[in-house]
Amino acid sequence: MTGSVRLPLLPLLFLDVDGPLIPFGGEPQRYRTYETGLDLCEAGANPLLARIDPEHGAKLAALACEVVWATTWMDEANACIAPLIGLPQLDVVDWPEPSEADERDARDGLHWKTRTLVARAAGRPFVWVDDEVTDTDRAWVAAHHPGRALLHRVDARVGLTDDDYAALDSWLRGPGSVRDPG
Repeated sequence: MTGSVRLPLLPLLFLDVDGPLIPFGGEPQRYRTYETGLDLCEAGANPLLARIDPEHGAKLAALACEVVWATTWMDEANACIAPLIGLPQLDVVDWPEPSEADERDARDGLHWKTRTLVARAAGRPFVWVDDEVTDTDRAWVAAHHPGRALLHRVDARVGLTDDDYAALDSWLRGPGSVRDPG
């Protein structure tokens, strides 16, 4: 009798760009810039791309998860950011058109991404890395998502730090986690 072993799926890591990868909100001279290999003076080029630390790619790739862009950059994240940090093309969350429910959620303090990310996870464990996560989002996810979830808020003025990566790694390898079969 032959059969195949079905390996469990890795947790998802929904990643925002502005804030976690591109820090903002502080004094401009405070931010370190990196060589991008791009002419950021070209029409349409975002000068803030130079703030993205190229080490983020290796740090993200080392986490036991499947990284998914969860950003308004949409497919531009694959075109502009993935090559800067050495990541392959990643899945992208498709955001629905705003609805009355979104307006109601905003009045209640729920982030407009929350419902969509929980639906996209479809019960699978996930981490959401964003600079706008609140306790309202955490409570909503706890009530509506049957799997493990970590909503990790990043300080937009600093972006992802080594401490953030350590916290993400610890959660991803914690109780009930799925180990990377590779």
